[in-house]
Parts: sequence; C-alpha cells; structure tokens
Amino acid sequence: MTLAEKILAAHCGREKVAPGDLVNVRVDLVLAIDVAAPLAIKEFLRIGRKEVFDPRKVVMLAQVFTPSRDIDSAEQAKSMREFAWEQKLIYFEMGRAGISHVVLPQQGLVLPGDIFIGADSHTCQAGALGAFATGMGSTDIAAAMATGETWMRVPSTIKLVYHGKLPQWVGGKDLILHTIGEIGVDGAVYRAIEFHGEAITELPMEGRFAMANQSVEAGAKVGLFQVDDKTLDFVNSRAKRNFTTYSSDPDAEYERVVEFDVSSLEPQVALPHLPSNVRPVSRVGKIEIDQVAIGFCTNGWLGDLQIVAEILKGRQVHPKVRCIIIPGSQQVYLEAAQKGLIEIFAASGALVSVPGCGPCTGGHMGVLAAGERCISTSTRNFVGRMGHKSSEVYLAGPAVAASSAILGRIAGPAEIMSKS
Repeated sequence: MTLAEKILAAHCGREKVAPGDLVNVRVDLVLAIDVAAPLAIKEFLRIGRKEVFDPRKVVMLAQVFTPSRDIDSAEQAKSMREFAWEQKLIYFEMGRAGISHVVLPQQGLVLPGDIFIGADSHTCQAGALGAFATGMGSTDIAAAMATGETWMRVPSTIKLVYHGKLPQWVGGKDLILHTIGEIGVDGAVYRAIEFHGEAITELPMEGRFAMANQSVEAGAKVGLFQVDDKTLDFVNSRAKRNFTTYSSDPDAEYERVVEFDVSSLEPQVALPHLPSNVRPVSRVGKIEIDQVAIGFCTNGWLGDLQIVAEILKGRQVHPKVRCIIIPGSQQVYLEAAQKGLIEIFAASGALVSVPGCGPCTGGHMGVLAAGERCISTSTRNFVGRMGHKSSEVYLAGPAVAASSAILGRIAGPAEIMSKS
C-alpha cells in the first residue's frame, strides 16, 4: 500500500484499502478556526450533541481576523471562544497562538500517522510530518466533533520524485510552485501526493511544510512526506502523546510517477492569477510592486525568516514599497526576537505584524487597493485574493520576496548579492 492507504487502513480497522474504497475512519485531531467554527458549532448543536467526542482532540483558535478587525469578526471569535471554554477544548488565545498550521505541529498536537481534519483547506500542511491531514467543510467538522469519525473515499496516489541538489536560495516553496506549474492546478484532484527523492531528503522541515501546504493548490487531498530522522528530530521533543509511523511499501501501486531534475532550478514566481502560472525569476521581467508580504503558514517559520534577515540586513526596503512580515506563530515571533531578526526587519523599514493570516485572505493588515501589486510568500494568488479585484498577487519564496522588497520590483537574491 501507499502511505495514504496505510494510514487510512489503520484508522478504519482494515488490513488493506484500495483507491475508490469508501471508509469511515477515526480521527486523531479536529480543527476549527474563527471563520469556520461558528457554522461547525451551529451544526454540532443542531444534531443534539451535548459534548464533543473527546475534548483533548478538538482544537480551536482565531487566525484569520486576529485581532478582530470589526464587530462581525469579534462576534465570530467570541462564539468560538465561549464554546471552546464550555467544552474544555484545546484553545489558543491571542498571544499564545498564530496560524494553526504552524501552531499545531509546534505544540506537538499533530503527529506522524495521524488522521487530522480541519475546517481550512491548508490543513494538509501537516502532511510534512507523515500525517494524513486534509481540509473539510464546517458540517463535516461538526460531525467529526460529535462522533470522532469521518468518511473518505480512499485516494489514489501520485508519486513525485525530485532528483539533484538544490541550488542556493531555492527551497520548498520553489519546488512546489515549479511542480504546480508542471502538473497544473487540477493535476492531483482528490489524489494523495507522495514526495520523494534526494532533494526532498535534504529539504529542511520548513520547506517540507511549504510543499505539503500547497499540495492543495494542485487539487490534492493530502501531500505526504515519509517520516525520516529530520521528521523525528522535529517531533520527538514536542509530541504530547504516542504515535505510529507508516511508510509506503516498495511495491506500492501509484497512479503515476512524475520525476524532476531540480539541480539547476531557479527561484520560482507564480504570476497572477493562478498558482500554476509559474516562471523562473529571471524570466518574470521588471515588474514594479507596491507591497511585499512575507511569512504566513507557508513561509512563516524561523528558518524562512532567517533567509529574509540575511537579505535585508544592512539594506533598506524600497521607499515606494510596504514590506509586511508575519511570523507563523507567537513562538516563531519570540524566537525571531531572541535571535535579533526583528531588529533587522525594523531597521530595514519592514513592518513586523501579528502572527496570523492577515492580508493572505484579503482580511486585514495589508489589503490591496485597486491596481496594486504584491509579491507574497502566501498560498494563493486568485483574483481579489488580497484585496481589490484589479490588484495582482505574485507568489514566491522568502528569498525572492525579500530581494523584491529592496529593489521595488520582482527580483531574485542573486541580483541583490551581486551588488554587495
């Protein structure tokens, strides 16, 4: 069996499952966030349940409109907060939270071998840990909160193999953008993706999280990494409970295998208005920008911010550019402060903001006006994603985003470093 099939089989009590099977599986963790929790709570109460199946396995936090941007978002957060307190759920308040896709792995709440479902499409980020993690709608989340189970159709699996050693400044974000550019936004619809190859073995955890996160931008149900020493180094010091690791069998059957040679890959940029509209940074052209947004769930880890600091240190953000840096969690914010990164950002003219989704969804803390352009390390660049429908969003990794902030146009780090 593939990795996805093994995890699903273990959670439905079968020795073997195959693509297309319909299964009921027990869940190890359920997530609801501020924009989705109120509907999930309403449906949970409507079906007549008084208590969730296990308060130690249900997590709620505010991440999209945090701190609340208006009365409506404050009311949403309030209803979620009160339900979480009443049910004695795992709840993270502002000052201890951030973005769930960073907070939950950091806190050791999602672990290898888990089935983890969340009312957020980028829940699949935890696939970097070898967990079957996927997003669902609020009504499915309500049912899982009540029963501790959910149903799935077992997905077929696409195996992606990355050969070669990654060049400097090329990371997980570049790999996944390149992949989406090759297979398309519908290239893995309701499939599981498995990431393999020597380039993946060498990839740090923050790069793996970025790739698992954006698997959904190719339509995938889940993006999975095999558990290795890097995974265990990350997990073992954080795990709050025991876990089981799984790996795909050598004779596992894949729907298809796609191979990449990434030894000469450049930093990648996705142009408006699809994550698949990808070019190497050298072929983007001189596109002036108004805003740079760095961080979020995809690239808001400490390792990502260290790359940004390396480029911004001793340099200034372009006077016509707003540069917003958003750590993925309060813990990342604290670590960045302790290592002096926040001082580097502030001295360069960048603004460090509250851990959360902020402008990624066009919510607040950096919404774009008509005709403005932003290069962002966030997840999506759809029409109107970060603000006005005539604004433009370009996706890239932290090195390109930081370099663009300095030059006031989309540019790669090689151009910055050559002027040092």
